Amino acid sequence: MVDPIKVYPPKPTHVYFYATCLIDMFYPDAGMAGIQLLEREGIKVCFPEDQTCCGQPAYTSGYHDEARVVAKAQLDLFPENWPIVVPSGSCGGMIRKHYPDLFKHTGQEAKASEIAARTWELTDFLLNVCHIKLRDLGQPTTLAMHTSCSARREMGIAEVGPKLLGQLSNVNLVEQVRAEECCGFGGTFAVRHPEISGAMVSEKVDTLTDTGASEFVTTDCGCLMNIAGYAEKNRKPLAGQHILSFLWERTDSGNGGKS
Repeated sequence: MVDPIKVYPPKPTHVYFYATCLIDMFYPDAGMAGIQLLEREGIKVCFPEDQTCCGQPAYTSGYHDEARVVAKAQLDLFPENWPIVVPSGSCGGMIRKHYPDLFKHTGQEAKASEIAARTWELTDFLLNVCHIKLRDLGQPTTLAMHTSCSARREMGIAEVGPKLLGQLSNVNLVEQVRAEECCGFGGTFAVRHPEISGAMVSEKVDTLTDTGASEFVTTDCGCLMNIAGYAEKNRKPLAGQHILSFLWERTDSGNGGKS
């Protein structure tokens, strides 16, 4: 059976941009970079201003009724039959994989399933729907990458980031050992189990720095916040960036590929 996540639509003229809470509050540059990459591909981006949380923190903590209330507010934001792009495997996975079950037997299942079916993680959309071609304007650099658990296991896009970075002629992408292991963030997991989370992110920072890279990118802001925050607090030589910001800075002629 063909995975529906891998059945890509034709390149559209319009998309909805669902930004996520962490981009809205902490990493707006990544959101703007995603929009700029889409617009450079000739796509008009619609940003529904009433968007809020997808409901994932409550859902993964077992509070499904509370998650449903939050998620229900998103269902009427996307009336046109345009793709919904999400710069996060975690939030993308919540909408794509869990909305149909979350709204089962509520009278909203059909709408939730329809929205789920046209939701795409943004790097996957750029690579496999837009067929983006990147021209590297930056200086030579060595880079590591961390793909979030949700991006890897729910959205099935572990290969997407490396393929995009592989288009950049001056980027040497190095592989960490046990790349598939979690960084320890896991939404509310890091709050509810801080000791376990701390041990996991410590090991993840070690595996990234052991590559010899002083910089990493990731598709998810939760992982970015966790890994880069731990590295900074513990004075580890590792800086982090969302992959969208990195791609835009390397390929935007206006800033000379400053990354």
